[in-house]
Amino acid sequence: MKRRERGTTDRVRRSIGSAGAAAALLAALAATAGCTGVGGGGTAARSPQISSDRLADDPLTAVRSAADITGHSGSARTATRLVTKSPGKKAEFRGTGVYDYAKRVGTVSVVLPPGAATKGLMSEVVTPGVVYLKNSGARVPAGKWVKVPVGQLSDGNLVSSGSTDPATAAGALRGARTASLVGTETVGGTSLKHYRGTLDLAAAADATGGPAAEGLRVAARAFTVKQVPYDVWLDDRGRLHKVVEVFTFSSVPGSTAKRDRVTVVSTTSLSDFGSPVQAAEPPASQVLTTKALGGSR
Repeated sequence: MKRRERGTTDRVRRSIGSAGAAAALLAALAATAGCTGVGGGGTAARSPQISSDRLADDPLTAVRSAADITGHSGSARTATRLVTKSPGKKAEFRGTGVYDYAKRVGTVSVVLPPGAATKGLMSEVVTPGVVYLKNSGARVPAGKWVKVPVGQLSDGNLVSSGSTDPATAAGALRGARTASLVGTETVGGTSLKHYRGTLDLAAAADATGGPAAEGLRVAARAFTVKQVPYDVWLDDRGRLHKVVEVFTFSSVPGSTAKRDRVTVVSTTSLSDFGSPVQAAEPPASQVLTTKALGGSR
């Protein structure tokens, strides 16, 4: 990263506040460390439900196809859980929300853990390449949203706002390198196939394309473990019901020491496919940019 770009990223983090955007998670990580169908660039996200969708017999094809097939459902409700771990310490974030695959916009409300500078819920609206955050830091006026390009967040917003949005969590599976069938399990009364393997975020970005690929591409450069472990549960149509992805990075830039290693276990669950949802970008009158907060020049 060029020096000027790195400086801009640092200013963005400071401008959002000690518990916002990257800082919401990074503040907790500092404590724990001692810090296309679904979202694609093509037209699949706007396609009607495809009756021929089915779970592929080949595990790798099934996993790589999950993002596009899930997008055909039109919408879903989501629950997220993100656990950060470093030697001797742990923090947990939980969230709930919805995603509209036709409009390619979703919402997540994240419960911030004890110790975060901001209390209560942090609200998030995700779109390809941009995230909006409310209650994200002390410098943000009450009721206002901050608009942040995901390319300005060192992790591409895969973990820094306390959740991995449904589009990105599913899109990462397009980069699956290995996949094996673990077995069949019943979850919430639905019979699901459980697969396990590793994925490559850079490959996922290439397969996703468009603005939605930006976060995946940034994260591919930032995380220290390039082959990301995952577990995923798919129904007989190939739709994603649950995915667990494990991301690893250093809390100290450039450090390879185990004492500085932070592991983030991100779980995204989807349900109520096709149900009516309300998800939209915030009104322009309620949105501030990082520039307005002094984050860039």
